[in-house]
Amino acid sequence: MNETLSPTDPRTIFAKAVRVGGSVIANVRPDQLNDPTPCTEFDTNRLIGHLVAVLDRAAAVGRGEDSMAVHDIAPDPADGDWSAAWLTAAHGVQQGWTDAARLDATVVFPWATTTGGETLAMYANEIVVHIWDLAQATGQQQPAWDDDVVAASFAVMQGMLPGNDREAQFDAAREHMPEEFRDFGPPFRNVVPTPVDAAMIDKLIAWNGRQPC
Repeated sequence: MNETLSPTDPRTIFAKAVRVGGSVIANVRPDQLNDPTPCTEFDTNRLIGHLVAVLDRAAAVGRGEDSMAVHDIAPDPADGDWSAAWLTAAHGVQQGWTDAARLDATVVFPWATTTGGETLAMYANEIVVHIWDLAQATGQQQPAWDDDVVAASFAVMQGMLPGNDREAQFDAAREHMPEEFRDFGPPFRNVVPTPVDAAMIDKLIAWNGRQPC
């Protein structure tokens, strides 16, 4: 993202998440691509493809387009270079968010109505959690996340997700969705309890229904 942006600008925070994500993706070995991940619906290769798709969806929102029309999993790169695909998608986000007015624009999802800035925070959360999954799956040390990235992700997800009874929430949400969006399982398990003094990244991971390390 543009270096002149404020440190608290959602685009800056998102860019920080992208940089950390890229470092973890770069350290995935080819022989690990078929390995399982904590996100049980994805193996390692499909999880990276989904992460690239998150960037493509974020770019679409910046351009004022429907992110739900974008693929959920990016196709495998012809040369097998996921790091290059990540970088290309990241440039797409940068180009898509040049207009700061998009941060206050209304963004409508089948399950919620948010602002552009909140949407970037939501997608930053998705990057953090799935990069956590990827590091777990490939035996990498968990990266050191910027405090602003974790705080923004946690704030937006606390506003969007109740701590418990999430399956009931998603069942209710289906009733207000177009039929083509109704066939999905709960994307988040209930929050996992953490100690009061747990690190913020552990609290974020737990709020997303994962068991922290």
